[in-house]
Amino acid sequence: MPRMTAARAAVEILKLEGVTNAFGVPGAAINPFYAALKAGGGIDHTLARHVEGASHMAEGYTRSRAGNIGVCIGTSGPAGTDMITGLYSAIADSVPILCITGQAPVAKLHKEDFQAVDIASIAKPVTKAATTVLEAAQVPGVFQQAFHLMRSGRPGPVLIDLPIDVQLTEIEFDPETYQPLPVYKPAASRAQIEKAIGLLLASERPVIVAGGGIINADACELLVEFAELTGTPVIPTLMGWGILADDHELNAGMVGLQTSHRYGNANFLESDFVLGIGNRWANRHTGDLAVYTKGRTFVHVDIEPTQLGRIFAPDLGIASDAKAALELFVEVAKELKAAGRLPDRSAWGASTQERKARLQRRTHFDNVPLKPQRVYEEMNRAFGPETRYVTTIGLSQIAGAQMLHVYRPRHWINCGQAGPLGWTIPAALGVAIADPEGQVVALSGDYDFQFMLEELAVGAQHNIPYVHVLVNNSYLGLIRQAQRNLDINFQVNLEFENINSPELGVYGVDHVKVVEGLGCKAIRVTEPDQLLPAFEEAKKLAAEFRVPVVVEAILERVTNISMGAAGIDAINEWEDIATEPGHAPTSIRPFVAS
Repeated sequence: MPRMTAARAAVEILKLEGVTNAFGVPGAAINPFYAALKAGGGIDHTLARHVEGASHMAEGYTRSRAGNIGVCIGTSGPAGTDMITGLYSAIADSVPILCITGQAPVAKLHKEDFQAVDIASIAKPVTKAATTVLEAAQVPGVFQQAFHLMRSGRPGPVLIDLPIDVQLTEIEFDPETYQPLPVYKPAASRAQIEKAIGLLLASERPVIVAGGGIINADACELLVEFAELTGTPVIPTLMGWGILADDHELNAGMVGLQTSHRYGNANFLESDFVLGIGNRWANRHTGDLAVYTKGRTFVHVDIEPTQLGRIFAPDLGIASDAKAALELFVEVAKELKAAGRLPDRSAWGASTQERKARLQRRTHFDNVPLKPQRVYEEMNRAFGPETRYVTTIGLSQIAGAQMLHVYRPRHWINCGQAGPLGWTIPAALGVAIADPEGQVVALSGDYDFQFMLEELAVGAQHNIPYVHVLVNNSYLGLIRQAQRNLDINFQVNLEFENINSPELGVYGVDHVKVVEGLGCKAIRVTEPDQLLPAFEEAKKLAAEFRVPVVVEAILERVTNISMGAAGIDAINEWEDIATEPGHAPTSIRPFVAS
């Protein structure tokens, strides 16, 4: 039997499990693993500037392609605690990433050794498993189980903590005899699917709520096929956006208190039956449950059995992987169609598209400083259906989701439930590494951008090009808008007069200088007609210099973005809605007045 260090065995298992990329920061307690990574070859490593950044790079990498599992690596102590935010956002959005940390020697774990912290206990609530390996011979089994857990059931992250002496210990391990464990995924029965379709057929105005679990299962084509067979309009969730193209005749728009369309909420409120697949009934999607559920029958399909009934009790709950369920949904629907038993839903589908044309928000403004709506209008012109958008949280993300267009799965890469500021830059780098030939466009407000902007240097060092749209109002915009309910405007102002850049006025941080200082390119835009040329120039600069390119749009200080605090029937439209075609020139459907 071949002998090698436990660290080398771990590296060989990573390769056998399909890992080709890793993100991290070396340190004393993880250096033996890095030595094995170098000796073993076959895994490209990206050196982050912050270990939390490495965890978000791993997330972006995983979210970009079916089957990807991002790996983030750090040393003992604060490296592990820094990556907790990445683990939290990964488990919240059902994203498998593997976090590997170094640790003090086994004999020192109880002696308050330098940078020795019980990271496994800290990480347990935000992982599927977190283990400090105390015996070197257990390393292969722990790594094998980690990949099994990440891929089985509801996907999610795992942390493996490796004491330095465990890494260095030689063990017997033969890579040629290693094989991954079988993946477990629950599957719906034929009887369950027939019951669900029976409820759908009994309705008059059904909709499908398509969640991120469909994307995780790589089942988007099946969802579209089932929707087309039955003529059922589809409402993608924020995490499911792109399952079917925005311009598909059955796309009824997104629903919710924030990242929603006027027509999406209106279409949902007209429905009488809801088939949710791979979704969580997240509170910002549903709003007031009494409004959301009133007068509707619900079927919920989810890979996690304990998710069924967690938010409200469906009329029928089915524990199943989305792909396994949709294969049966398509099979049964085809049989019903052949037997002439599927009703004609064309009038209902057409009514959803009529609302799509009529209920729109205005995007065309010529104001200076810029209104954010105009930024998204010009992004629609500049960036085509192949664009992968990356964003996390804030008014920029909310308005972007309301006004941008997405046409393909994994082309809206959004940190959904956790929403940590600073996520966007490192996640975009991970996405760009996973899809080096694709067009990656990140979207940030100024505060999200400032949280982890040091990671732009990673893009410059490793030649990772992408375009970053930075909308700058020198405010914590979402928090300012939320504070209206408390009649305060407190500790949310970011403006100051920069003594080194007086031309900025009160907009404070000179992002152009900072970005250029980190080795990247930047363009500042102050006039609406400059936006489209700036985006086109940014694409050229990214291609020429192979670095991130930031386009900063100087916004008006205060813009209130459409959202509600209660039910999806009571959204506050703070800004103008569209009343003529010129108000929303890049809308999916040409505007039609009521």
